[in-house]
Amino acid sequence: MNLSLIGLIGVVVLILIIFVALYNNLVSSKNATIYAYSSIDALLRKRFDLIPNLVHIAKEYMNYEKDLLDKLTQLRTQFKSNAMSSAELGKLDVESRQLIRQVLAIAENYPDLKANQNMLQLQASLNEVEEQISAARRAFNASVMKYNNLIMQFPSNIVARLFNFKRLEPFSIPEEQKQPIDIKSIFNE
Repeated sequence: MNLSLIGLIGVVVLILIIFVALYNNLVSSKNATIYAYSSIDALLRKRFDLIPNLVHIAKEYMNYEKDLLDKLTQLRTQFKSNAMSSAELGKLDVESRQLIRQVLAIAENYPDLKANQNMLQLQASLNEVEEQISAARRAFNASVMKYNNLIMQFPSNIVARLFNFKRLEPFSIPEEQKQPIDIKSIFNE
């Protein structure tokens, strides 16, 4: 066998091994991103599962804030009934977080509710879930960044283009929804 033919076969095998390794790395990164996204979904589900308890406890004390509690219940129903894109999920996340903060802020005006043991436990649970959601968002965004880097960097971008790997969007909050809640407007409604 000719030495140049053996060299050519070696180069082809090396290129094939690199190609397979790059492809597997892209698939692994994409799957890690999907897993990270499902963590956010699971934690949002956990938050929305706490909402009926919050609404039940708060309704006993808050008669005139019924609209706020109804909006929160509607968001929970919307979350439970639909498969959503990351943008829709992000919007629902922001809306629910704002409404929960409003309920907790209004609860401060009800000393009996504020001191209620169930409400205190629920607030602690909600705070824990919020911290977990925040950590899950960071993990998801880190995974998206790694994946997007892979599909843009040479030589994996060649493999990504060949197999139609698409750029993913990080979990973000729209600018207009990053504003803090105006507590004064809540009490003036």
